[in-house]
Parts: sequence; structure tokens; C-alpha cells
Amino acid sequence: MPHTLDRPTDRAGVRRANLALLVRLLRRHGAQSRAQLAVRAGLGKATVSNLVAELESRDLVRAGGRHEGGHGRPGQLVELKPRTAWGIGLEVDTGHVGSTVLDLSGTAATRRRTALDVRALGPERTLDELAALADAAMSAVDSTVAGIAVAVPGLTDDATVRAAPSLRWRDVDVAAGLAARTGFPLDRITAGHNAGLAALAETDTGAARGCPDVVFLLGGPGVGAGLISGGALLRGAEAGHVSLEPAGHPCVCGRRGCWQTAVGIDAFLRSFATPGDLVCDPALDLAQRTAVVRQRAQQGDRRVLGALARLGAALGHGIAVFADLLGPRMVVLGGYFAALREWLTEPVRIELAARSVTAEAGGPRIVASRLGFSAVGTGAAQAAIRPLLDDPTPAPAGTPVSVEA
Repeated sequence: MPHTLDRPTDRAGVRRANLALLVRLLRRHGAQSRAQLAVRAGLGKATVSNLVAELESRDLVRAGGRHEGGHGRPGQLVELKPRTAWGIGLEVDTGHVGSTVLDLSGTAATRRRTALDVRALGPERTLDELAALADAAMSAVDSTVAGIAVAVPGLTDDATVRAAPSLRWRDVDVAAGLAARTGFPLDRITAGHNAGLAALAETDTGAARGCPDVVFLLGGPGVGAGLISGGALLRGAEAGHVSLEPAGHPCVCGRRGCWQTAVGIDAFLRSFATPGDLVCDPALDLAQRTAVVRQRAQQGDRRVLGALARLGAALGHGIAVFADLLGPRMVVLGGYFAALREWLTEPVRIELAARSVTAEAGGPRIVASRLGFSAVGTGAAQAAIRPLLDDPTPAPAGTPVSVEA
């Protein structure tokens, strides 16, 4: 429970907090009557009517039909107005860049993904590609862009990528680079860890919705982890660089036996495919390569099925460490792990039961991401629009409209 000193005490601050509360309630529960909003928010009906009037004047909500429940005359429903405010999420990984555009309600307008060799391009040319995606996204919408957030497989400090071993980036100021290329305000561009952003998306609208303690694992060239505790994001981390086999295979980070040398997509593909195999084609992005693997597994390819069994066991080994250290209620398999869930879930459970003491108490639930390969972009776009969810007052106000109490 927040300390009372954390709560706004001035009238303007209280009003901003209440406006944000109504926006979040409408986003989570859909169209509501003013009476329903008053109950959910713990506010008086007259206060809610005034707040709704301000949100309508800012073009953030609209009338949404009639509420027939309860006694008396039907109440007018209120809903978030679609396509009036946007968040742009950009994502970069070793094999692709992409963009996702979401409105205030969380509805996606556009998603784009382009296969690229990001390591070979280097940070400056990759920023050129990201800026082109941002420009295209801004051109595709005809109203307020609240912000841009960039999801990166590495450690960030909100604006700068401090270390991304898989990309071979260090101290890259992505916010300044994008602002210079697009003209978008620097203070509305942020960067975050891709798995952490994906974890937030998964707890908001995906498989972990409503679960307060979650480990989200993003399978790709590396392994990212998003750690949710008490419903809040603790951090995004490069879990792939946890060393499980000190004498194991060399890793791109310079060490040996990192988890990703056993469960990263490159290691997985090398375990059954020759260099000329279609799944090793750099022109294919992660989703396309995984689709080929799925098809072969469904056709009973023994080499692929054997590799999947080994992958599941290695994945379970690492999950056992997280389970014992963090005690999550749920582990969500994301990225390419989710796409191959039919063959991974059971080996993971077997390994978890053998290695983790939490198994004696039931252990965490192992589930697959519902958002799949869209989780990272969705989480980034949600982060981009979150400032408007936390404070709707930057949206320009028009003429107040009459409201029904």
C-alpha cells in the first residue's frame, strides 16, 4: 500500500490522478456507466461526471451506448475513444527490427517487421532503419502520438542502451539518435529491455493477466527474462548469460556455458540443421524459421523432435533456478519457445520436478505466451502510451461537453 506521502495532495494533482484512474478502468473493463465508474473508482457520481466531461473535452472518451442493468432509467456508457492517441513501439533484435502502433484502448493499428542482420549493420544504420519505421508509423496515424519506446535485448537506462552483448552494442543513445532523425521530442522517447516490456504486455492482456508474480522468458538469439513481483515489473534481464555449465560452449559475451548456448535459437538450430538448411537462412526472421521447425516436427522429423526434447530439458534446467530463487506463481514461455510449446512444455515440467525444490509445493505453472511474437512490440507500444495513461492532461482540451450524471 503506498505511503500517504506518495499521494498527490494538491487539487490539480488529485484531479490528474483521478483522470488517470478513470482511463485505466475504462481500458481494463471496457465501456462503463458513470455509476459503475464511481463504484470502481470509489468516487462520487458528480465527481465522476465532471471528470468524464474533461476526458471528453480532451477527445479521449466518447459515449458508448446504454447500460440497461440496475434500477431506474438506463445509464449512458462511456468508453475510450479509439484512434485519438497513439503509442509507437519499436523493437530491435539480432535478426530484425519492427514497429507496433497501439491506441489508448490497446488496439493495434499497424505492425511491421523487417528481417535484418543488425550486428552487421551496426547501431547507426540500425537507428536509420528504426527511424524509418517510426516515420512510417507517425504518417499512418492522424492524431496525437504520446511517445515512442524502443525494446532492446540489453541493459538500458531509459534512453541509452548500456550493454547489449547479442547486438554488440555498448552506450548507444537510442533516444537522442531517433530524436535527431525523426524530429520527435527527445523527452518522449524511451528505451527498455525487450523481455521486461513483453512481460508487462503479457500481464496486461496475455497469459499472465491477473497473476502478480511471474517470470516471462523471451526465447530468441538470447534469452531475456521479465520479472514481475506483486504485479509490478522488477526488471528485464539478460537471463541467457546465467552460466549453467562453466565448461560449456563459448558465448558471444566472451564467457562459457551461458544458458543461451543451450536454448538460444542459434544453438537450437545448430543442434539439428546444417549451414545450408532453410532454417539457417538469414533472410528469414525468427517467426518464419520457427514455422519451418513446427512443420517438420508435425511431420515427425526425428532430428527435430530429438532437438526439441533436448531443448525442453535445457530450458527446464534454467527455469528450476528461477523457480527456486524467485518462487513465481507462473512462468510464461515467450518468443520462439511459445511457438514450439507443444514439444517443450512436458520436458520442462519433468526437468523442473527433478531439479527444483519448489516442485514439492506444486511449483510454478508453465504456460505459453498468448501474444507470441507480438509481445515485445505490444509491450513497447504500451510503454510509449503509458505517460498518457498516468496523466491524461497533456492531451489538448477543447470545449467542455454536456454530460449526463
